[in-house]
Amino acid sequence: MQKVVKTKFENGDGSTKIYRNLAEVVSLQTIKLWIKKVHNTGSIELSSPPCRPRTARTKANILKAKQRLDQKRVSTRRLAAEMNISKSSIHRILRKDLGCFPYKKMKQSKLADVQKKKRVKSENWVLNNYTKGDITRWLFSDEKYFDLNGIYNNQNDRIWVISREEADKRGAIYETTKFPVKVMVWLGVCSEGLSVPVIFEDGSMDAQRYIDEVLPIALECGNEMLGEHWTYQQDGARP
Repeated sequence: MQKVVKTKFENGDGSTKIYRNLAEVVSLQTIKLWIKKVHNTGSIELSSPPCRPRTARTKANILKAKQRLDQKRVSTRRLAAEMNISKSSIHRILRKDLGCFPYKKMKQSKLADVQKKKRVKSENWVLNNYTKGDITRWLFSDEKYFDLNGIYNNQNDRIWVISREEADKRGAIYETTKFPVKVMVWLGVCSEGLSVPVIFEDGSMDAQRYIDEVLPIALECGNEMLGEHWTYQQDGARP
């Protein structure tokens, strides 16, 4: 836009005519300022804004941080110490300049090589024997123990006080028992919803209890939600 104004002015157009020709996209005051710069300097080069130059989020530091991340996992605190800049500057480099996000580690079961091969073989068997539509007619199920201690996440429950003693007085202690009462619950899930849960209040589940108490519920819920033709998938067993 500056080049257009400069060209029109050099061709003899005045500030008002240039303002109208540009459909008032640029204000008349700005156009007059640009024309004044052309008179004084011969160009409309805008000066740099009067702000403090960057000393932390420089191109060199951004590149250095990227190279350090590619080499080995490192914390923001240690990276800041290595690069001799503040932790907040490192955080801005990682988030804003490099587009990174601090993902947490996820827990998963450790698999041996034999187990990995079995999973690949099982997935290939599913792909060769079922269509995409068939998979939506599967009823998956599993069991889990629940105890009276429950699940507690201390990251989401804080008490703001000035000392640990004061926090304890205000109920900052979550008590658990060593051998809590627990029950086993079976539940099925499919593309149409959840089955009726089966709760085993006394004792654990064995093969006979599974046949007598679980399979009838699974059959009833499966027929109700998926119709006559569907597949039952119990935990890691073969369909």
